[in-house]
Amino acid sequence: LPIQNTGKGSVYIDTLLYDPDDISIVFSFSRSYFMVDASIPSEYVAFLHKLMPHKEVFELYNAMGMPKHGKTEFFRFAVDDTLNSTAPYIIAPGIKGMVMLVFTRPDFDYVYKVIKDRFTPPKEMTQEHVKACYSLVKRWDRGGRMADTQEFNNLAFDRRRFSDELMAELEKEAPSKIVESGNALVFKHVYVERKMIPLNLYLKDCDEEQLYSVMDEYGNAIKQLASNNIFPGDMLLKNFGVTRHGRVVFYDYDEICPLLDCNFRSLPEPQNDEQAMATQPWYEVKPEDVFPEEFRLFFSGNQRAKKVFDKLHSDLYDPEFWQDLQEKIRNGFVPDLFPYRRKQRFQLR
Repeated sequence: LPIQNTGKGSVYIDTLLYDPDDISIVFSFSRSYFMVDASIPSEYVAFLHKLMPHKEVFELYNAMGMPKHGKTEFFRFAVDDTLNSTAPYIIAPGIKGMVMLVFTRPDFDYVYKVIKDRFTPPKEMTQEHVKACYSLVKRWDRGGRMADTQEFNNLAFDRRRFSDELMAELEKEAPSKIVESGNALVFKHVYVERKMIPLNLYLKDCDEEQLYSVMDEYGNAIKQLASNNIFPGDMLLKNFGVTRHGRVVFYDYDEICPLLDCNFRSLPEPQNDEQAMATQPWYEVKPEDVFPEEFRLFFSGNQRAKKVFDKLHSDLYDPEFWQDLQEKIRNGFVPDLFPYRRKQRFQLR
């Protein structure tokens, strides 16, 4: 029973959640930890597990704000799951990242992300910057739109379970992050994240109803991140995933920054033919400058998705949308980011 405060000395029940899937979103990997002060945490977890039997124990410890024990439980879960599977570790489906090498097993619901030794141009940040971005997400209010990660050092795997293609990619892209010792393959540093369907892959097979729903979710995800003072930076479709609930979640953090650090501008109008035909910007561009009109480029190659997005969220192309939101945040605006649909709220019916 989610309880809301009116701000006038009274409270009210906002909705009733009784479906395990609805309750699961409240305790989602994309929302902030609850920070529960529990004298016997296992009893809380046992109760929550009855409400959400499909959730793993380590996910519930994480949701309660106990990620260290959650890591321990994940390790136990991953070892047991691996021993009961014969599937190999492979490169994760989707477009390869410029900063991260991502691998998984086809029958495993999680992915492992390793920072590459060298980043593919035009990425120019350092590995320390990438780690700082992931640390920022860990501490921030994720608002249901950013995937939580677990960070491991010296995590060991069975080398024999790795496909030849994956080993070749690791030796090429991240040789400093791995150590082989007999049948053991040890990763010096790795992130673990929930597996999702990359949005660009989801769009290839979805029907019209799913297209409208997921494009609305994509726009809402960007807006809700922004209202929470987070600018994703690289908003390409491949950097967002679709959960089993149909929600769109951001999971690529190397260019993330506070929204207030950005300077949203309109593209200058060319003054002559030479400027109009230029292949490079003829105007000054500072690192913090963002041109929302260029967001249309994120849909290059998928005009079907662009058409729907333009109908639902074309305000994101307008610099004034972002500037107005920045002003609201500076004035103390705090958004309400509900883990359930607007239509489920009692007062809106």
